Amino acid sequence: MAHTPLDPALLTAELIRCPSVTPDEGGALTLLADRLGAAGFDCTRIDRGGVANLFARWGDKGAARTFGFNGHTDVVPVGDEAAWSVLPFGAVERDGFLWGRGATDMKSGVAAFAAAAIDLVAETPPDGAVILTITGDEEGDAIDGTRAILDWMKEAGERMDACLVGEPTCPERMGEMIKIGRRGSLSAWITLIGVQGHVAYPHRARNPVPAMARLIDRLSSHELDTGTAHFDPSTLAAVTIDTGNPATNVIPARCSATVNIRFNDAHDGAGLTRWLQAELDRVAEEFGLAGEMQVKVSGESFLTPPGPLSDLVARAVEAETGVTPVLSTSGGTSDARFVRDHCPVIEFGLVGQSMHQVDERVEIAQIHQLKAIYRRILQDYFA
Repeated sequence: MAHTPLDPALLTAELIRCPSVTPDEGGALTLLADRLGAAGFDCTRIDRGGVANLFARWGDKGAARTFGFNGHTDVVPVGDEAAWSVLPFGAVERDGFLWGRGATDMKSGVAAFAAAAIDLVAETPPDGAVILTITGDEEGDAIDGTRAILDWMKEAGERMDACLVGEPTCPERMGEMIKIGRRGSLSAWITLIGVQGHVAYPHRARNPVPAMARLIDRLSSHELDTGTAHFDPSTLAAVTIDTGNPATNVIPARCSATVNIRFNDAHDGAGLTRWLQAELDRVAEEFGLAGEMQVKVSGESFLTPPGPLSDLVARAVEAETGVTPVLSTSGGTSDARFVRDHCPVIEFGLVGQSMHQVDERVEIAQIHQLKAIYRRILQDYFA
C-alpha cells in the first residue's frame, strides 16, 4: 500500500488539543509515540522528576550516520482565557491560520519534523538513522527535559551526529534566520545587610540602600565586552531592587536586587560569578555591610561555527522559500544549550511573532513549508 504523506497542520491541530501546560504531558507525547511507533520508530518514554519525555529512533542503533531533531510539546499557561478570541486548546482554523496555545511555540515545529521523518522513512528509507527527542520541560525548569533525554542516551549508547532544534527562529519572514548559537544566561540574587534604625538618627543605623544603588550603578555601567565575531556585546540588566519596607521613617536592615546577564562567548558563568562577587565584596566593605549572593547559570553561551551543518540547512531553506537565511546568535536560551554538549546543533523554525501571546497562531501554509524544509534537510543529509 502506498504511503499517504502525513499532513503536518492536522498533526499540529491534534497536538494543540492536548492541554500540555508545562510540566503536564496532556496526551501530546502519547499521541506522537503512537504515530511514530506505527511508522516503525522505536519509541521510549523517558520520564524523570514528574516530567514526560520521548525518544524515538528509526534505523539501527549506532548507524554510520544519524540525524536528530529536538523540540518540545509543553506550552506556557494561557493567561487570561477571557482575552482569547478562540478556545486556547481548540485548534481553530481561521483566516489561513491555526490558532491555539503552542501553535507557534512549538507544536507546529514538532509536527513538521515528525511528519517529515515519517514520510522519509516510508518513501525513501535512508542509509542511517533518524532520531527525534521531544521534551515536556522546555518552558519549565528544563532540569528533567532534554537533559534527561541526553543522560538516558549516554547510558543507552544512543548518539546523534548532528541535531536541528525546531524552535521558531524567524523574526518576521519565513526562512530569514538560522540560529547557530545562543548567548549564555546568568541570574544573580544579591542582598546587602545593614542595621535597621530611625531615619532621624541615621548614625545609629547602617543603611544598605545607598550601597545597593552604588553596586547596581557599578554593575550596570561596566562594559563587559564589545561583542565577538558571531555575538553582539554582552548585557547586564538590573530587574529589581527591593527593601520590603513600607515605612517612611525606618531605615531598612536589608536591601535586595536581582540582575540578569546575557553573555557571549567571551565569558563563562564561573568568570562572571567571580566578577559579581568581587564587586559585591568591594561595595559591602566600603559601606561596612554584609553581602550575600546566589547565582544561577541557566546556560553557557555556545556556537556551532558556520560549516557543513549550517550550509545543509541554509541550502534547504533557500530552496523551499527563496530566502537566503542569516546566521544569528540572537534571542534567549533554548534546549540547544544542552544538545551542544552532545553533537553539533543549530536551530531553524517558523516565524515566532505570536509565541506566548494571547491568540497565539501560526500560518498554516508555513507549517507545510517547514515540513518541506525538514524533509529536504533529511534527504540531503543522507544523500
